Amino acid sequence: MITTVEKVIFLQEVDIFELLTTEDLSHIAAICDEITVSQDAVLYKEGAYPDSMYLVLSGQIRLHQSGTEVMIAGRNDAFGTWALFDDQPRVVTAEALEESRMLRIDKEDFIDVLSENVRVMQGILKALVQRMHSLVSRVSQSQD
Repeated sequence: MITTVEKVIFLQEVDIFELLTTEDLSHIAAICDEITVSQDAVLYKEGAYPDSMYLVLSGQIRLHQSGTEVMIAGRNDAFGTWALFDDQPRVVTAEALEESRMLRIDKEDFIDVLSENVRVMQGILKALVQRMHSLVSRVSQSQD
C-alpha cells in the first residue's frame, strides 16, 4: 500500500490535476483506491459506462479500440480521465499486459470531492481550459 503523500506525488503528474496545491491533491488522494490486476485482466470494455479513471503505478495497460491499439499506458500514465466528467460510453478497452498496480478514482467519489472543495474544482477547470486553448492553438496553426 502506498501512503497518501505518495498518492499526492503521483497525482501531481496528471495533467488535469497539475494546477492543484498539495493540500487540494490530498483530498483527491483520500479517494484513490490502490488496486492490483493480473495479466490479461480487462479493466473496462469499449462501450461500457464510465465510472472511474486510473493512474498506473507499475505495469502496462493496453488501450485498444476494436482490436486496434491506441496506446500503452505505463508508469505514471493516467487513462480513462474523461470518465470523471462525461457519461458517454468508453471508446476503448483497457486490458493489462502484465500484472499492474494502479490508483483508481471513482467518479461518484470525485464528484463529492468537487462539491465540497471549490478550490479543487477551480484548479481542474483552469487545467481543462488550458488544454482546450492549447488544442485550439494547435488546430489553428495547422490550418495556416
